[in-house]
Amino acid sequence: MDLKQQITHIAKNAANASRVLANLAASEKNKILKEMAESLNKNKEAILNANKKDIVLAKKKRLSAALIDRLTLDEKRITDMADCLLSVAKLDDAAGVEIKSWVVPSGLKIHKVRVPIGVIAIIYESRPNVTSDCIGLCFKSGNSVILRGGSEALNSNIAIFKAIEEVIKKNNLPRGVINLIAAKDRRAVDILVKLNDYIDLVMPRGGEALIKKVVSLSRIPVIKHYKGICHVYVDNYANLNMAQNICFNAKVQRPGVCNAMESMLVHRAVAAKFLPGMINRFKEAGVEIRGCRLTKKIIKGEVKLAAEKDYRTEYLDLILSVKVVDSMDEAIAHVNTYGSHHSDTIVTDDENNAREFLKKVDSACVYVNASTRFTDGNQFGMGAEIGISTDKLHARGPMGIEELTTYKYIIFGTGQIRTV
Repeated sequence: MDLKQQITHIAKNAANASRVLANLAASEKNKILKEMAESLNKNKEAILNANKKDIVLAKKKRLSAALIDRLTLDEKRITDMADCLLSVAKLDDAAGVEIKSWVVPSGLKIHKVRVPIGVIAIIYESRPNVTSDCIGLCFKSGNSVILRGGSEALNSNIAIFKAIEEVIKKNNLPRGVINLIAAKDRRAVDILVKLNDYIDLVMPRGGEALIKKVVSLSRIPVIKHYKGICHVYVDNYANLNMAQNICFNAKVQRPGVCNAMESMLVHRAVAAKFLPGMINRFKEAGVEIRGCRLTKKIIKGEVKLAAEKDYRTEYLDLILSVKVVDSMDEAIAHVNTYGSHHSDTIVTDDENNAREFLKKVDSACVYVNASTRFTDGNQFGMGAEIGISTDKLHARGPMGIEELTTYKYIIFGTGQIRTV
């Protein structure tokens, strides 16, 4: 078979398998998820060996340190992946849950009930843990999944997939319940996103170029976020020690992920007191600062002058844009103009300012006194991370099993016929 035939065959199998999975009992799904977790731990050595191959290739290609960090697995990260599957198993089942019910004047009893979406294709880059996280959440919510990971993580993805596929085979489930497209050919994505007869939803996870490509080509509904331009605004009523810790965590802990801070806004009233210590701490961690003119005036020395494009850039690296603002209104306007509607934080002890920021910032996740790094399905108690949406329709923010369902109406009658 040529590539198009291969991928179409995978999609057909996934569609057929989704009908079986949709009717699998919650207890059976939970048992299998626990076995998937056990299999990851049992195959840890094989997964680590495969990951080492990917790291060697990544270094040869001179990928950035942040991207290599996203790619790298160790024993703890594999244990965390297994733990995520166990967390998903503990979640309440969303499929089959009644959203609401009512009786209409004709006497019909109408029930609105959650059901799986069907077949979900996930196209992603770099992070091999996405493979197990997405399998777990799709499986729990009753959806078949087709995975297309990036070539830089191919060996890792195959090893993880094989460990989980063992469990699917052992439990005599249809092979199409979980699927991995291992072909390196870039045409695979072009083919996949046009198979709207078999696939119900596409979720791209990766850089802006990948996501824009998927959106432009897809015949299937797409849930996505283009960028993660996240802000922390340090208000004039902020606890500055808290602000420093939040900003440092948001930027430095894992700079190569979409919920890392890319732009720091500081109220003019506290800028002279806050910025010197904060920026010195950033510099010690290797962060390059690109600041506005007032930032450069306060910090003598190694601060580059920020251009407007810096405030629109998702660096995914140890680079930070900084702007001093005259008011919270200016901060809010800046976030809504230059941000990506992903995750934004205010650090303040003023309750009114906090409420105004929460109300007026148009982002999927808006925080008070916490790092943007918490925008993550696992951190939100959703068991694992399948993706983050900055769209406003169907799902917004971190997505869990509830967001991987749609609904149908179930109607009970007693012989009613319509006469008007």
